[in-house]
Amino acid sequence: MSNEIETSLLIIILDVNPVQRIIKQETRILTQCLDSTIVFANAHLMQSSNNQLAVIACHSHGAKFLYPCEDALEIRQIDGQYEKFTMIELTVRQQLQKVINEITSNKILNGESLISGALTMALCYIARLEREKIAGEKLYSRILVITASNDSATQYMNYMNIFFTAQKMGVILDVCSLDQELTLLQQGCDITGGNYLKVPQLNGLLQYLLWIFLPDPNVRSKLVFPPPVKVDYRAACFCHQELIDIGYVCSICLSIFCKFSPICTTCHTVFKMPGPIPIKMKKKKKNVDIVH
Repeated sequence: MSNEIETSLLIIILDVNPVQRIIKQETRILTQCLDSTIVFANAHLMQSSNNQLAVIACHSHGAKFLYPCEDALEIRQIDGQYEKFTMIELTVRQQLQKVINEITSNKILNGESLISGALTMALCYIARLEREKIAGEKLYSRILVITASNDSATQYMNYMNIFFTAQKMGVILDVCSLDQELTLLQQGCDITGGNYLKVPQLNGLLQYLLWIFLPDPNVRSKLVFPPPVKVDYRAACFCHQELIDIGYVCSICLSIFCKFSPICTTCHTVFKMPGPIPIKMKKKKKNVDIVH
């Protein structure tokens, strides 16, 4: 018999930016998302006593661990509820209230949440647990992003670095969009082998979380899921941070521009004619074709 211990680590990134469109329209949606997230997190822990959990909140000014945290609460059993479930729920709610108080105290708010920063924190946390795991322990890690923010091309390079780092680390990225299609995060799910879903109805958020994102990646191929979306693999230009169909690529640093420039603004290389190589961005995989 094998003495290997299998641990499934789930890191949930919850976008709590108060200027998200659906939250501005109905503030109770954030409470509904939090309730569903906590139930989903507890369901993950119920699957095995070895499973681990982390929760990160992100907004337009940064990201913070809600659980685990240094000042986590120690709770005794309440009404027959498993102590760990109670501790996680109260800790997450208490820490989130602190985060929201910090957000509302800031004068400047914008609609761009720092999801890439939260993803970076999650990968660093996974790397630390990989170093600290005991002999014979096998750690399977995945990240779930729950957000209603817009797709942000300004974080394009950060996203690409994160996606390929996660792929190399064997970390699965799942994304649950509450409002609209997210092109860049779709690419991350496709690159890492995760699931992407735009929730059709917010009232059924918990059901979608349990159906699409609760099963471990190694059993998902045996389940029936919604058909995968077509991934838009267009790149974002470095000059305007917008997705483009045709652009120019610097042959030195591979920066992408929507218009020709004799000098690369990233590495400051001076080009001789014809300059950077123009490429056409396809909306599917293997998206680079040389345009003669």
